[in-house]
Amino acid sequence: MLKDDRVEPHRTNPREVADLRALVARNLKDAGVKGLSADNRFGLVYGAALILAKMVIAVAEYRVRGQSARFTTFEALEVAMGEQSKPFSIYFDRCRRKRNTLSYDAAGVVTETEAPEILKQVEAFRTSVEECLKAETGGTDHDAP
Repeated sequence: MLKDDRVEPHRTNPREVADLRALVARNLKDAGVKGLSADNRFGLVYGAALILAKMVIAVAEYRVRGQSARFTTFEALEVAMGEQSKPFSIYFDRCRRKRNTLSYDAAGVVTETEAPEILKQVEAFRTSVEECLKAETGGTDHDAP
């Protein structure tokens, strides 16, 4: 990924990580708004997954760049977080394709069971990310602004 310029070195800081955490919290809160379509709930929760992956990659001192950034993000997640992230990266990459369809091609793409399922997966991923970050930073470097 480095060789083909899809990721570049990046030095993060506690403020960036805090801002990303706030974006995740916002997306998950907004996804809980009553009356929101399954498509939009799915899109917001998928966005939270993408931000969580970006956070892990940033703490590993990289940033995704260029075309196909969403695809590259979940690919880079496995490098940054290790084998434990593989089930998440596979699942969220499938979600990426569905999100592309609902964003650009059609409405009513997400079923009423898929929206809660992605939320469940993102909550598990969020827990895994926070555990990874604590182990990576000793629980201090990237916890607060």
